[in-house]
Order: sequence, then structure tokens, then C-alpha cells
Amino acid sequence: MEKLSYPRLGETVLRHTLPNGLPVMVVPKKGFARQYALFATRYGGMDLRFELDGKLQDTPAGIAHFLEHKMFDTQEGNALQELAQNGAEPNAFTSNAITVYYFDSTDHFYDNLKILLSFVSIPYFTEESVAKEQGIIGQEIGMIEDNPDWQVYRQLMEALYEKSPARVSVAGSVESISRITAQTLYDCHKAFYTPSNMCLVLVGDVDMDRVLNLAQEILPAQSGEEIPRDYGEEESLTPCRTLAESTMEVSMPTFLSGFKCAPVPEGPDRLRRQIVGSLACDALMGESSPLYARLYSQGLVNGSFASSFDVLPGVSYAYAGGDSKDPQAVTQAILSEARRLVSEGLDEDYYQRICRANFGTALKALNSFEAVAVSMAEGCFEGFDPYGFPEIYDSITQQDLLDFIAENICESRMALSVIRPKEEATCTQ
Repeated sequence: MEKLSYPRLGETVLRHTLPNGLPVMVVPKKGFARQYALFATRYGGMDLRFELDGKLQDTPAGIAHFLEHKMFDTQEGNALQELAQNGAEPNAFTSNAITVYYFDSTDHFYDNLKILLSFVSIPYFTEESVAKEQGIIGQEIGMIEDNPDWQVYRQLMEALYEKSPARVSVAGSVESISRITAQTLYDCHKAFYTPSNMCLVLVGDVDMDRVLNLAQEILPAQSGEEIPRDYGEEESLTPCRTLAESTMEVSMPTFLSGFKCAPVPEGPDRLRRQIVGSLACDALMGESSPLYARLYSQGLVNGSFASSFDVLPGVSYAYAGGDSKDPQAVTQAILSEARRLVSEGLDEDYYQRICRANFGTALKALNSFEAVAVSMAEGCFEGFDPYGFPEIYDSITQQDLLDFIAENICESRMALSVIRPKEEATCTQ
């Protein structure tokens, strides 16, 4: 068992890899009544094309999310209900890159952990239950598609990327999930729900030895083979389209300006690249930036305006947006401010405030058991240490942020996605 200490954070992590290849991590919180368990697989919405048993598989969009829903089914009933009856608060989610099952509880923790390990590792599907779930998830997809915030994001990804599965909704479409069968689910579970492709994270006053014994008792003794995945060829950094527009029942145009960035390789440097990108976006167009203050005073943005830098398998991108009466004017202001910062640099006091604020946010996240566990799982899968962020902040300079802005926040990398009110479109015509 490996013990990692982080004196600057006052944290310790215990880590051990079982003979079947499963990494197990415990973040001790002595004296806390609450205990949290997370069981994750490196399998998400973008893992649509992969090789299994020597054959290339093309699976329907939304299958990872669909599988997450169906994993709670057991021959005895429903694991979600069983956990809740046992005093736990369980849930799950699927992102582009991972699927996570988790619970927290103050009592019966090891009994609940046994349930978690069992239902996630032992699939049970029938064609009847799959057909029923298609109707349930179809309704969920319908609600998502009626959400302008989701639609403006979907449009942006389709404008930025030509072939990457990043452009595909994690939930899929009603048509794509109609092609999912019980056998498809079993095949995907066999491929990705295998110990070496998963990790188990526990946060709280937890006995590591007891956890390891339970995991070895319940989980398979051996792991399956590593599954090659295909996210498509690396794309040009030029977006497919510079403008994507549609209309919905909204009172004001909502928009996202996106900037296509180079893929971020997995490994120790991945977290640093993520932090630099996030700091650069915050410095350029965060809510405390001069740009935001100017746009707000001009009535071009409101409190909905926000920015982010996201890293997904094989792609990364920066974006900003919200509601605006003139999305094009906001986009041009972002490009103009980026050029100014690259030319003149950042005010040093402002730069230091941005760094301290972001560092403080990272520190605050350590108080969230869920945030700690998810970051540990992501670090495990992507090859970085999530608790190494203090040293990363020490190493970042103002020039790192300016280099990011100069390289990425420019017209040649940009696409604009806009959802306009239906009445506005009618008047324009």
C-alpha cells in the first residue's frame, strides 16, 4: 500500500492496486461521520467506436449513459432502492469520458459498499427492460432538446468539430438509443466495466484493509484486455463552420463563442494545461475582468455570461457566452481584448488576484467529498495527481496565460453559435 502525503494541503491519500488491476484510493477524514464511495469506469459518451474481441464496434450514441441507467437493475430488484433503504444517498452520472456510481452514508457503509461493487460489476438486462428504458430516456432527451442552453452548446460543438465524437450528445438521440439492445449493453459492459479500466475511491473515516478485502471478495479475480478506442483522426484547428444559428422560444438571443484548442495529452502535465487554460479564460473574460465590466455597462451581457476551458478525449476548447442582444459585438470585443492583452500584458495586481481566487476555489473544493473523489478518479484515468495543484500554481507565470490567449483566442480558431428568438428571425426575413 502506498501512502502519499501533501503537507501544504494537510491531506493524505492511501493507494493500492489489486491483483486484478483495480486502483483503490482512500482519502482519510478521521472523525467524520459521513463516508463517501465512488466506483468509476473510464467509459463515457465519446467512447462510441472501439475494438472488442478483434472486431471493430460502432455503437449507438448515448449508449454509455443508457448503460448507466440500466446498471441499477438486478435480478433481485433495483440497487438504487436497496441502497436508499439502507440509509445511503446513491446516484450516478455519465460524462464524455467517464461513468460514475456513488453513494454517501453515515451508517452501514460497508454493507452499502458491497451493494455498490456488486451491481456495477454484475450486469442484468432484458429486452423488455431495455425497451421500457428507451421510452424513459427518450423523454429525458426531449426535455434536453427543449433547453436553449443545451442547444447552443450542441450547435457550437458541431461547428467546431467535423468528426470528433465530442460533437455527439452524451445522451444520444431518440433514434440512436432505439438501436440499443440488451446484447449491445452486455458487450459494452464486458469491454469497459473491467477492473483495470475502473477505479474505486473512498473518502471519510474508512478502513482501507476492509475495503480491499470486500473488493477482492466481490470483484472478478482477473481483468479483461485493454480496449483500443477510436476518437477519429486529429482534426485541423480550424472550425468546420464559423457560424451556427437556429431559433427557439427565447426572449433574447443566447450564444456561445468557442475557440478550438490543441488536444491536451494525458500525463502529469495535463492538470497544468487545464489550470493555465482556465486562468487565461478567467483573466480575459471572467466576471472580474475589465472586458466583462465594459460589456456589462454597455448592456451587451448580463449575469448569465460565463467562460470556461474544457478538456475531453482528443480535443480541448475555450468558450464564453450567455444572453445578449448582440452576440457578434460581444464576440468581436473578446477578440479585440485578447489582442490588447497579448500586446500590453496583464495588470500585475489583477493577475495576482485571479490566481489567488482560482487557487482558493481549488482549496475550497477539498471540503467536498464528491469533488475530491471525482478529481481522484479523473487523475487516475488521465495520469495526473489532482493534489499537485499548489506546485502547479507556483510554476505558472503571467506569460503562460498570455501565450494561451495569443495561440487560441483568435478569429482563425473561432466559431459562434447563436439561438435567436423566433420573432426576431421572422422580423429579419
